[in-house]
Amino acid sequence: MQISDLKILFFDIGGVLLSNGWGHESRLLAAEKFGLDYKEMDQLHNFIFNVYEIGSINLDQYLDTVIFNHPRDFVREDFKEFMYAQSVELPGMLAWLKEWKRDCGFRIISINNEGKELNDYRVQKFKLHTCFDAFISSCEVKMRKPDPRIFELAMGIAQATPSQCVYFDDRIMFANMAKKLGLRAFQHTGFESTKEILEDLKKERFERVS
Repeated sequence: MQISDLKILFFDIGGVLLSNGWGHESRLLAAEKFGLDYKEMDQLHNFIFNVYEIGSINLDQYLDTVIFNHPRDFVREDFKEFMYAQSVELPGMLAWLKEWKRDCGFRIISINNEGKELNDYRVQKFKLHTCFDAFISSCEVKMRKPDPRIFELAMGIAQATPSQCVYFDDRIMFANMAKKLGLRAFQHTGFESTKEILEDLKKERFERVS
């Protein structure tokens, strides 16, 4: 790959810039806080969450199946508020990336699995529009990683070939899928290592085009 041809950086969001929207740890906390049977909750979650992430059901329908399938002594809005509150910014990466993007010379696009309500909340809450030029979110495109079609769609929208793209994801399985499609992909393991990769890409880009 010629670095000067590189024009698109694709990023996952959960586990890279923000905490996971509704991950295992958050569900454990919910079970403890709201007095839920975690085993039952987890089984139902695993059964239907993928359907929520591709936009086939909304958040209320997910909750009807996983949480409000029994009478509860708490209300739906309190549970939703708890869900939203689980989204927090991970140290360093997002704030740095927003600044770095201003003169990096790359377009930055997300490829992320997320249900619509959580996705919309996270984009607005953390002002992700200042970081990303576009969002290829599972809830909007009706497919989710590791489906190779979501990567192909993202490249089509960006009008970029695999050799013009770099992808970052905290999950090695998703990074490997991107590699199989010809993208240069890295597993994000922490702020400093990803920052170093990005700075090297930027430096090599400007050296080659100058």
